[in-house]
Amino acid sequence: MKKVVTIGREFGSGGRYIGQLAAEKLGYKFYDRELILLMAKESGLSDEFIEESGEKITSSLLFNVAMGGMYLSNSYNNNLMPLSDKIFVVQTKIINQIANEGPCVIVGRCADYILKERDDCLNVFIHCDMEDKIERAVKFYNMNQKNIEKEIRKKDKARASHYYYYTGIEWGVAKNYDITLNSGKIGAEKCADIIYNLAK
Repeated sequence: MKKVVTIGREFGSGGRYIGQLAAEKLGYKFYDRELILLMAKESGLSDEFIEESGEKITSSLLFNVAMGGMYLSNSYNNNLMPLSDKIFVVQTKIINQIANEGPCVIVGRCADYILKERDDCLNVFIHCDMEDKIERAVKFYNMNQKNIEKEIRKKDKARASHYYYYTGIEWGVAKNYDITLNSGKIGAEKCADIIYNLAK
């Protein structure tokens, strides 16, 4: 039995929704937005900023200079550490904490890497073809069809850069996960069923 399921996902692949479905089927707690709120409470930063930081290319000097003046709780107030790295320290603490509290599904936030020493963790990556991403982005995110493919690629590139910066591992490469699922080919419900059967 896998007590923790981590889900990495391409933008527009439906990974969050699939994670919700899998959590419901398994009877596990679900963390996506909930994780961001916990990180915000722990760090003293706004949840909006925490959410944005997960898709920033955090090695950027401009990012750290621009955000360096923001408040962070005293526990993490090390001026020698870039703010983006301080956020990752908070993220690591919270993810380990919720994984230890009980069965859960965690979306994004390098959770697969943070929990890599756990034997009870199932690491999943959700992807799909660009046509499927575009359809979902228009339907659920109200994205303008003009330059939409460029915007989707930009978001995925940012996720990949953020992931590599903190893990040294290529994001979305099949060998780095227990299983990768094409949600466009399989469908969200079937993806959730597969995750359920692997984790139960």
